[in-house]
Amino acid sequence: MNETDHTNHVEKPAGDPYGRGLRGFGVNLLVADVLAQVRFLVEVLGVEQVYSDPDFAIMRHDGTDFMLHADGTYHSNPALSLTGENGLRGAGVELRLYGIDADAAVVRAREFGAHVLQEATDKPHGLRECYIIGPEGYLWVPGRAKD
Repeated sequence: MNETDHTNHVEKPAGDPYGRGLRGFGVNLLVADVLAQVRFLVEVLGVEQVYSDPDFAIMRHDGTDFMLHADGTYHSNPALSLTGENGLRGAGVELRLYGIDADAAVVRAREFGAHVLQEATDKPHGLRECYIIGPEGYLWVPGRAKD
């Protein structure tokens, strides 16, 4: 796979068995452009791409999977009413990825053209983290334990 092609050629997991196997906490992001979001997650935050196509992606960070779905895959899902032209995409939600060097993520975010909302900062809860707004407007907070 090259840097601009973030589709992969792994067989798409069957929905029913994959869904039945999910446990614990889950995150699904409804996005306008799945492959742009995959590219951001891979190139800026170092998240592993498990599977992706223009409609759906499975991403993995430190053993935890989360999903991306294109708006069109949601059909009549009521969540679509929140994401329209002037809708909210993740307002107030922090998507936290632990174990990532925040300083390096800021550099990569700027190279990518993403908006850095807050530089890498040592926080009172023992982490050094930054705030980056991704291409769909979601707020990503990569960080790791302070040295």
